[in-house]
Amino acid sequence: MHTDTERCVRAVRSKDARFDGVFFTAVLTTRIYCRPSCPVVPPKAENMVFHPSAASCQRAGFRACKRCRPDTSPGSPEWNVRADAVARAMRLIQDGIVDREGVPGLAARLGYSTRQIERQLLAELGAGPLALARAQRAQTARLLIETTPMPMAEIAFAAGFSSIRTFNDTVREVFALAPGELRARATRTRAAARAPRTPGVIALRLPYRSPLDPSNLFGHLAATAVPGVEEWRDGAYRRTLTLPHGHGIVSLAPRSGHIACRLSLTDPRDLTLAISRCRWMLDLDADPVAVDEQLRTDPLLAPLVEQAPGRRVPRTVDAAEFAVRAVLGQQVSTAAARTHAARLVAAHGVPVEDPEGGLTHLFPTPEALAGLDPESLALPRSRRTTLLTLVEALADGSLGLGPASDWDEARARLLALPGFGPWTTEVIAMRALGDPDAFLPGDLGVRRAAEGLGLPSTPAALTARAARWRPWRAYAVQYLWATDSHPINHLPA
Repeated sequence: MHTDTERCVRAVRSKDARFDGVFFTAVLTTRIYCRPSCPVVPPKAENMVFHPSAASCQRAGFRACKRCRPDTSPGSPEWNVRADAVARAMRLIQDGIVDREGVPGLAARLGYSTRQIERQLLAELGAGPLALARAQRAQTARLLIETTPMPMAEIAFAAGFSSIRTFNDTVREVFALAPGELRARATRTRAAARAPRTPGVIALRLPYRSPLDPSNLFGHLAATAVPGVEEWRDGAYRRTLTLPHGHGIVSLAPRSGHIACRLSLTDPRDLTLAISRCRWMLDLDADPVAVDEQLRTDPLLAPLVEQAPGRRVPRTVDAAEFAVRAVLGQQVSTAAARTHAARLVAAHGVPVEDPEGGLTHLFPTPEALAGLDPESLALPRSRRTTLLTLVEALADGSLGLGPASDWDEARARLLALPGFGPWTTEVIAMRALGDPDAFLPGDLGVRRAAEGLGLPSTPAALTARAARWRPWRAYAVQYLWATDSHPINHLPA
């Protein structure tokens, strides 16, 4: 996109917010970079150059605009559509792998050499993995500076900087303000004055591309919530998070133009990862305009899109957790699946305290479940075998599910496990791995909806018809499910 200068100029002049995060505008005369929708008067075309990432702008010597704050724009939807090495690398960088394991750790997870990864990222994004991680650290530092009373030294290390000097230099270079000046500026704004002051709670806004229909997104998360791990309380979805340096509790509530997020973390170093996982779970980096335009080309699907545009795919914060829950939900009702999961949580989850609600546990890890006694599971014998085989494969690393997963390879490995059929594999691909083209033609709800709309209802015929929905068939499933009165389709009271 950033190489199409004419198209980029048109987007900047029309202040088109759809392209925020897709490319960035760098102004040669002011040495400032902006998001396409920046409210200031657009510069002359000859003074604009375009970059594919904030890190690329920073690497070229540009600093972030104080008006539009381009570093806070939604992430590029490109990384959620593709499964090549660059897209998987970007998902891992957003997940904090470079900060925790360095570039060698990133390369090892992708199966490439560090030189190959750096070369591919430079060619497509104009910045290497270290520069991309540095830009993410700068944004985390800004959030902590503006939304918490933490001392600057603690913020520096919590954001992932190796020294206070590097932290100070980076903040000055990226934002053209010292850390203290950033905080003073934030306290003068009306939004900062209204920010909650609960000790230990970080309050922030998660931006997204409009439109967003929250009904199926939050309805699905609330209706399938595992007691003790998730809950719907006071108009917000809340859940516990297992993080590298501790645990956390997040509260997410839909608002006009953003998602209100409140995070309570045992270690602030986990902030970047917690934000990334929340954005992933709510599918906030999607491009709903592109998705809906494609689905509207089917005249039978178009009325559903027109009725409630901007549906997202409800995902998960932990792929391994969702895989376990998918097996527990095989051929049973939503209520029964929640009951089975709640028993596992009570028996094997790590207890946590939640002063603001009713959350009690972290969901058990595959390692904690690997030694399960089969007789303790109130499941049919075949499903016990499926569950135990899955958790053993996840625990020993023979099955990897996460941001680095190759979608086709993960499908093949899942189908090789006993008890895994197309439905379980595809629902994991859709909600745990984030494949936007995952499809469930055999799902009962999908088949009922298809029949009611006049679409083919047999799996083979529906798959053939759905070819015109590609690569957004996972979003088509959300629209089809929405024709039912099931609680997953309704925002809870």
